[in-house]
Amino acid sequence: MRNTARWAAALGLTAAAVCGPLTGAAVAAPGAAPSSLYAPSALVLTTGHGSDAATATPERAVTLSCAPTASGTHPAADQACAQLQGIGGDLAALKPAPGVWCTKLYNPVVVTVQGVWQGKRVAYESTFGNACERDSMGGVFAF
Repeated sequence: MRNTARWAAALGLTAAAVCGPLTGAAVAAPGAAPSSLYAPSALVLTTGHGSDAATATPERAVTLSCAPTASGTHPAADQACAQLQGIGGDLAALKPAPGVWCTKLYNPVVVTVQGVWQGKRVAYESTFGNACERDSMGGVFAF
């Protein structure tokens, strides 16, 4: 139960930092013109050791925004945004980089992604056998 509360707290704090507080002032009036030419793309990515987000202890969390330019606390924001744009934001389509070899040592690592990609809600969770397998997916999970 404590781990679930930690994940919830980490996601809540990071989402508040990315999206801002949800107040009545933040909600646009019906029929109002959009304030940007870009569909919103703001994500919160977390990682931790464990078999799933409910039981894993969160170790790191970063923010990633890709429109109009790559930004956020993600250390490789440009590379991560380029990779996401290349797969149309479909995180399930991420594949390991060719030529990367990882040991079979089982030390599960879970990643979660929450937020909005080009105006559509994103909720993603994946468990990898170890950190090498996670890192082999490229820039998106390189934090």
